[in-house]
Amino acid sequence: MAGSYSLLMTSETARALQRRLAGEPAFREMSRPYALFCYEGMEASVTYYEKRGRLVLQGRGAEDLINVLGLSEQEQTKPQKKTSPHAYPEESLPHIGVDESGKGDYFGPLVVAGVYADESGMKKLAELGCRDSKQIHSDEQVARIAAAVEGVSGIEIELLCIGPQRYNDLYERIGNLNRLLAWGHARVISALHARVPSCSQALSDQFASNEMVLSRALAATGVSIHLHQRPRAEEDIVVAAASIIARSHFVGWMRRAARAAQCEFPLGCAPHVLSAARVFVQKHGRDRLRDVAKLHFKLTAQL
Repeated sequence: MAGSYSLLMTSETARALQRRLAGEPAFREMSRPYALFCYEGMEASVTYYEKRGRLVLQGRGAEDLINVLGLSEQEQTKPQKKTSPHAYPEESLPHIGVDESGKGDYFGPLVVAGVYADESGMKKLAELGCRDSKQIHSDEQVARIAAAVEGVSGIEIELLCIGPQRYNDLYERIGNLNRLLAWGHARVISALHARVPSCSQALSDQFASNEMVLSRALAATGVSIHLHQRPRAEEDIVVAAASIIARSHFVGWMRRAARAAQCEFPLGCAPHVLSAARVFVQKHGRDRLRDVAKLHFKLTAQL
């Protein structure tokens, strides 16, 4: 059974791990968007995202690989420097949090979710165990928390699911992933603000090096709101709830599509994903790939 583990790790420790993996013949270096490095071996992939200080292990052998690499419990849970829950002004006040799922996966949609919560709503989110979806090791648990969040009175949710066919059309028109993400985030924030016009603040992960990418997209919607962007925004309880909603809907789409196509749609963009894409093309034809995959990924050229 495939597993997924997300471990906090400092850049110094991660670079030492990178040197070790580079010297191991059992591991192959891979390319993955936004990652400092990615290696695949022992039926799992090891990816480090320096911006978030997070090591992600995915695949059937992920749990065994944690032990093989000697990742101690301390390394798995060691936090970055902790901040007060209200270290950022926007987090102590009612606000909108927005996050996405699927941007690094070859198969499936791009799902952008937004959540609005006031002080009472934030307390309820904390009681439900909301945290960054990447820290939740089971998709079943993600789905349970998402269903609970969606049932909370007084919390507003907005979901934008951009299926692969529409995603490909948009990417061909926009030509840049960050601008496409900004377009999606801006639409979600705008829709939530229309339902809660008294909300004065929104928080998003800073997915582009230039903050103006999202700021311009939001300004184009005509919404007047104080937009905050920062790395690891998922540490905020409302953004964490949005990440859970997005992940739950992404996984649900993937499972339904896999059943309909009678094919496997693995996560990520590693070599086993390429193998699955080849099986899909053999079964349904290359033209149908546009309906299930993001064609601008390098894997398409390798088919």
